[in-house]
Amino acid sequence: MSQQEEIKLFGKWSFSDVEVRDISLRRYISLKPVYLPHTGGRHEHQRFGKSKVPIVERLINKLMSPGIVVRGKGLRRSGRASGKKIRATNIVKRAFDIIYLRTGKNPIQVLVDAIINAGPREEDTRVVYGGITYRQPADTSPQRRIDLAIRFIVEAAWRNTFSSLKSFEEALADEIIAAAAYSPDSFAIKKKEEKERLARASR
Repeated sequence: MSQQEEIKLFGKWSFSDVEVRDISLRRYISLKPVYLPHTGGRHEHQRFGKSKVPIVERLINKLMSPGIVVRGKGLRRSGRASGKKIRATNIVKRAFDIIYLRTGKNPIQVLVDAIINAGPREEDTRVVYGGITYRQPADTSPQRRIDLAIRFIVEAAWRNTFSSLKSFEEALADEIIAAAAYSPDSFAIKKKEEKERLARASR
């Protein structure tokens, strides 16, 4: 009886050795082995359904948000229901190759570490009481931590391609590597620390 072939992302990257080191995020980072991260939106109408979406697909979906521009063309325009998912998938695929060449590590593990490091643990929120608005600190839920971390990483890659010869794939790979290393040069880490600083100031 032949041994079953291991499922690897894009036929290259294994999920078996990937670890979520932050215990509070393990329920919300899906590392189910897939060849191609495309669920077709089957979890869209389930409460907290995005927790079942592979974490790499969540990064790809964020690339298709309106306003993200690659080589002068938007991956998704405001007001349209569809995005160029194949194009976004290829961007992440090439970014993972760059991450492996520069770090020698599994790119899925590097991405998971970057999300853990870039997700703020505390934010400030607005509370209206008696007609007066107060800023009050609040713990960030695990799901929102992941959403914010992915948003910061994609925004950093988007910003770093302006006035630069760097490709979007290189910018995305650089930001993921920097966030995974908790580098002070990382835009995502700066945004996280800014949010946490504002929350401390509002106590």
